[in-house]
Amino acid sequence: MLDNEQMTGMAHVGGTELPSSETIRLMANRVSVRKYTDQPVPDAMVEAVLRAAFRAPTSSNIQSYSVVVVRDRETLGRLSVVTANQRHVVETPVFLGFCTDMARIEHAMLARGHDIDGNNLEMSLVTSMDAALVGMSASLAAESLGLRGVMIGAVRNDAVATAHILGLPHRVYCVFGLCLGWPDETPPQKPRMPYDAMVHYEHYGALRNSTVMAEAVAHYDGELAAHYRATGRKTSDDSWSHDVDAKFSVKPRDTLRRQLAMRGFDFR
Repeated sequence: MLDNEQMTGMAHVGGTELPSSETIRLMANRVSVRKYTDQPVPDAMVEAVLRAAFRAPTSSNIQSYSVVVVRDRETLGRLSVVTANQRHVVETPVFLGFCTDMARIEHAMLARGHDIDGNNLEMSLVTSMDAALVGMSASLAAESLGLRGVMIGAVRNDAVATAHILGLPHRVYCVFGLCLGWPDETPPQKPRMPYDAMVHYEHYGALRNSTVMAEAVAHYDGELAAHYRATGRKTSDDSWSHDVDAKFSVKPRDTLRRQLAMRGFDFR
C-alpha cells in the first residue's frame, strides 16, 4: 500500500481511478523532444542526472556501463553522420553516449587468472540491459529537472565507427545515445498500443478484456495514422503495421553482430 507521502493524487483512465504521483505523471507525459533552446545545460546538472541514474538496478551488481558526455561540435557532427545525419545530434547542447562496458569486469577477471574471451549470449545481454536501465533512468531524472531529450539508437548504424569517435576501448560499445537540452518545441504525445492488449494475467493470452491481437493492432494502426496526419505527416491507414514491416523485413543493421564481435561481445 502507498502511504500518504507517496500518494499524491488519483488519475482517471478509461473510467477507472488509479493512484498517481509526481513520478507517474512525469512518465505518463513523456515525449521525445528534438529541438532545444540555446540555453546551456550545466555540468552540475548532467552530473546530478547521472549520479541518480547510476542507482538503477544492475545484474549481480556488475555495473557494466559507462557514459561518454559529448559537447564538442566536431564530435557531434561526426556522430550525426553515423546516425543518418540527424540534425538534433549536431544541435543538442549535450549528448550522452550510454555504453555497455565489460572492461572493468575483464580487469577483475584477468587479475584472478581468468579471461572474458568467448563471453556468451547471457553476458552480452545482461551487460547491454544494464546500460539500458541506466539510460532510461537518466532520461527520467533529466525530465524531472525540466530537461527533455530523445534516445538515439542509430549510433548502432556503425558500432565500430561510433566506438572510434567516442574513443571506446575493446569490450565497450555504445548501445544508444541521449540528446539532452531545454525544450524549444515539444511535439504532441504519440499514442501507445492499447493497455488491454499488452497486459496479461498469470499467463500469456489471459487478457483482462477480450481484446485480441488483430483487433488491437488494427485499432492502433488507426490511432497512430490519425496522430501522424494531425501533425502533418503523411502515412498509410495501417500506419504502425506498415512501418514495422518496412523496418524489419529488410533486416536492419545486419552487420551489427559482426561489429559487436569486433568490440569483444559475443552474441552467439
